Amino acid sequence: MRRVSMGTRDELVAVLSERYARSDRWERGRILDEFVEVTGFHRKHAMRVLRGGRPDRRSGPRPERRVYDEAARQALILIWEASDRICGKRLRPLIPILVESMERHGHLRLAPEVRANLLKMSAATIDRALYAMRAAAGGRHRRRAAPSSAIRRSIPVRTFSDWGDPVPGFMEADLVAHSGPSAKGSFVQTLTLTDIATGWTECAPLLMREQQILTEVLGEVRRRMPFPLLGFDTDNDSVFMNETVRDYCLANGVAFTRCRPYRKNDQAWVEQKNGAVVRRIVGYRRYEGFEAATALATLYRSVRLFVNYFQPSFKLAEKFREGAKVRKRYHAPATPYQRLLADKRVSEEIKCAVVDQYGQLDPVRLLSDIRKAQQHLVDIADMTVTAIEVEPDVSLDQFLSGLQVAWQDGEIRPTTKPKPKAKRLRRRPDPFVAVADRLRGWFEAEPWRTAHEILDRLQGEQPSVFPDRLLRTLQRRLKDWRRDAARRLVFGEKPLHQMSHGDIAEEANNGAR
Repeated sequence: MRRVSMGTRDELVAVLSERYARSDRWERGRILDEFVEVTGFHRKHAMRVLRGGRPDRRSGPRPERRVYDEAARQALILIWEASDRICGKRLRPLIPILVESMERHGHLRLAPEVRANLLKMSAATIDRALYAMRAAAGGRHRRRAAPSSAIRRSIPVRTFSDWGDPVPGFMEADLVAHSGPSAKGSFVQTLTLTDIATGWTECAPLLMREQQILTEVLGEVRRRMPFPLLGFDTDNDSVFMNETVRDYCLANGVAFTRCRPYRKNDQAWVEQKNGAVVRRIVGYRRYEGFEAATALATLYRSVRLFVNYFQPSFKLAEKFREGAKVRKRYHAPATPYQRLLADKRVSEEIKCAVVDQYGQLDPVRLLSDIRKAQQHLVDIADMTVTAIEVEPDVSLDQFLSGLQVAWQDGEIRPTTKPKPKAKRLRRRPDPFVAVADRLRGWFEAEPWRTAHEILDRLQGEQPSVFPDRLLRTLQRRLKDWRRDAARRLVFGEKPLHQMSHGDIAEEANNGAR
């Protein structure tokens, strides 16, 4: 049976307690039976509640019973911001890592009791504590590839279920287009590689879709990966399905496979990272040219370290069907760095190298570098819309102090903020440019004249020059003139378009005084 809420129970107690006190023994028993059935109380407890009468206060939040105080909550907010606002289930295993790293670099000083409370918070408690901050912070057609049928037949197909449990080094690859709302022209793309065993993700920009550039970028990515590239699984895009990429993989001992056409779930690992890493960090603006590609490369240098060492992720353990329902079970959230260390098939040399690099990383500095690179990337993308404004350089201490209240400003990633709208300017030549002074003189002499009357007068002087279709243009111009005249009449001021910069500054100073 569905139980009623505590508020409803309080209302029942308030209503039935008076009847219970006035009733005889038989009537009390009947009231008690109904009350127990509705509320689910034990009979003895129900008797004591009804004898007590109206409750002193309604049931609700009990602050005195809270386990975690405000200090633990503020520390949690700082940790959450430093983790780039991940969910509670992913943040829970990251808290010990992030606290230790931030304390090691001098960014965090916690009292022993606050540190203990922070480390024992559950994922559900973390989500409840961050609920207010989260609330305040607030298809595309398929492109048909046309690779050579002979090349496609020479590359074996691998589906999602064919992976099994590979060793670290077998990676799925995909391209993310940064074309903005239009796919015309040349634009930068991101090559994303995701390791199946550990979730290790590497991103690199491609200046354009070209197979030789792809192999050169892939070579650079291989050099900075902590483990060798053993498998390269792609979709059926023509930039992958060609002799250049196939021969590159054969020459370097890399197993080259592909997914089935139009089956994106065959590449579920890398498709998830396209959204969770690339789109979340870079956004959906259009990036083109050498400058944008260089800015993306700078951004990805910090992103790869932050994501692989300080961003836990889920990994599917098994999937099974129960009738019409598909159930999934996941491993505990862990960072790619943790999965790499836990894998017994990884050599000790690789583990020592990633451990040494982890000891040198500062997550707060990485996040600060990511924010700066994101802002620079947005400035490049929006350069044609608004002039680039050089913001003052924010120190690491200022960035750290701002994490505590960053949630109050809503979304803070520059790449996810909407692009400023461009001011719509005149697109056609002014048809009244030759007679502008004469029209203004007619208006000032007789401001009550309508646009239709003024246009008739103009057509009487020059009958074949100004057709009737220019009436709406003249009406807009008279509307601006009447607004300026009303401003002078009421305030005795010049119209804004006739005021110099000195006049505007003087008006602002007068208003401030």
